[in-house]
Amino acid sequence: MVNGLLAFLPKASRRRWAAAGVGGFSLIELLITLAVVAVLAGVVVPVAQTAVQRSKEQDLRLALRELRGAIDDYKRAGDEGRLERDMSDSAYPENLQVLVDGKEDLRDPEHRKIYFLRRIPRDPMHPDGSVPAADTWAKRAYASDADNPREGDDVYDVYSRSTGIGLNGVPYRQW
Repeated sequence: MVNGLLAFLPKASRRRWAAAGVGGFSLIELLITLAVVAVLAGVVVPVAQTAVQRSKEQDLRLALRELRGAIDDYKRAGDEGRLERDMSDSAYPENLQVLVDGKEDLRDPEHRKIYFLRRIPRDPMHPDGSVPAADTWAKRAYASDADNPREGDDVYDVYSRSTGIGLNGVPYRQW
């Protein structure tokens, strides 16, 4: 290609280019360049994947903290007599949506609602983005064992449905 371009130059300029040895890259130079780029890509891709996983794990920690805090606040309000409840009731929310919809505050003279969450955060480890946020979480009822959590009449705890393992070696389900 370079030789084809040289045809458009005046004869004196072509002689100077030919004397200088300008003719493009050699095959060896191209192969070395490609090898260096491949090594750099081999290093950058795993680092980028780890950074993405670390970011998702941070989002998972924050979402779990937010949900668990709201569940605890709901329980505390029930124990303080601010929420209507049955004596056989555990005082935990029936579902996660109750935390967003709020409940009437029995101690407030105007009976305004108490809200515990603005929105339900998504489980960042859940693969399907079309599933409603509340359904991305696995829920544990108050009556279930910690070793064998299952859903029930209330929501005592939430955890990730993911079968993955975190960078710390702990499965996401156990966070």
